[in-house]
Amino acid sequence: MAERNFMEMLKQKWQEGKFVCVGLDSDYDKIPQSIKDFYNEPYGIMGFNEEIVDATKDIVCAYKPNIAFYEAQGPDGIDALWDTISDIIQKAPDVPIILDAKRADIGNTNMGYIESAFDYLRADAITINPYFGMEAVQPFLDMANKGIFVLCRTSNPGAGEFQDKLVQYKKGNTDILSPLYQFVADNVCLSWNKNKNCGLVVGATQPYEMKTVRDLVGDMPILVPGVGAQGGDVEKIVRAGLNGLGTGIIVNSSRGIIFASNGEDFAEVARQKTLELHNEITRVISEMEKEG
Repeated sequence: MAERNFMEMLKQKWQEGKFVCVGLDSDYDKIPQSIKDFYNEPYGIMGFNEEIVDATKDIVCAYKPNIAFYEAQGPDGIDALWDTISDIIQKAPDVPIILDAKRADIGNTNMGYIESAFDYLRADAITINPYFGMEAVQPFLDMANKGIFVLCRTSNPGAGEFQDKLVQYKKGNTDILSPLYQFVADNVCLSWNKNKNCGLVVGATQPYEMKTVRDLVGDMPILVPGVGAQGGDVEKIVRAGLNGLGTGIIVNSSRGIIFASNGEDFAEVARQKTLELHNEITRVISEMEKEG
């Protein structure tokens, strides 16, 4: 089997007109009782995810499991994550998997994270924290076939505590004074992305910041959490986030899709919510094309 290449898989999904990422933030406490009654704890997570994948695999551009919800269940939870990724690879081999783990450390510690995410769990991409700097996260950047999404401007209410602080730096011969998140975007684009495998995480609750980041990084992929339960405006983020090719965004919705119903119809409702988001993105793109 040929090695999976995240960026190639993602671009193919964009060519198919697919931009929705379903976040598998599968909190066991929120899983419908009908699933819990059928599976032994915590394997209900696995069964729940399988039904979500079956219902949405023809609509999405990616899946994004958040590792926290699996680690919370101990070794069995990690097994459920492994089984979930196996299920996606088997049923939807053309859909890439982004592990939302926000990893980063120093030295060989990162190799442990890499082996866990890519060798054991077999994810196609991962989210990382830039705080350690390029030298420390180089092992991630060297994974040329994997997607490396760097936290840039997050969607949580307190994000500005550090991310909006002004920093001074030199860009070419020009002295720049800008918020920290813009410095991160600039650095990732200009210095970190030699393998063309980097992307940025910019929250859907920040459309102005999204447009600023897009202007800085050109065609680089942007992972957009915060649609749905966190209240991100789909039209604003699509208009702000699309690149010059009319692609470039991965629009993630987690709770707004997978927990839209807690009844036996949860998978059917998840498909409906995924389609609604897909159709809204498609509508906005169509309008933008007409506007020229």
